[in-house]
Amino acid sequence: MPKESFLRNRIKSVGFALRGMLLLLRTEPSIKIQFFIALIVTAFGFYFQISNTEWMAQILAIGLVMGVEGVNTAIEKICDYIQPNLDPKIGLIKDISAGAVMIVSVLASIIGLIIYVPKIF
Repeated sequence: MPKESFLRNRIKSVGFALRGMLLLLRTEPSIKIQFFIALIVTAFGFYFQISNTEWMAQILAIGLVMGVEGVNTAIEKICDYIQPNLDPKIGLIKDISAGAVMIVSVLASIIGLIIYVPKIF
């Protein structure tokens, strides 16, 4: 069987990643909420005409929150697959993963406050 080309493999990888992203957006309530919040702050960005630097900070914050949430979801799914029953060690792993989401969410909120509080008041 001939080996597939580098380009064909990259195109397939992008397809798998897009499928995963759409699966997250369709099936995970937390990602749906974060996506909705992202749309709201993006609208705020256009309304308040934030600077390029502020856009970069906002986009990075949104990407980090949603990306870490995606990793958290994957960790939870792996944990549930490995141990479907209640297990304190699995619970600890899930709590740590959720804690990582909390950290980036709090920092993203602080970035949002730094950008928008001065513009609102």
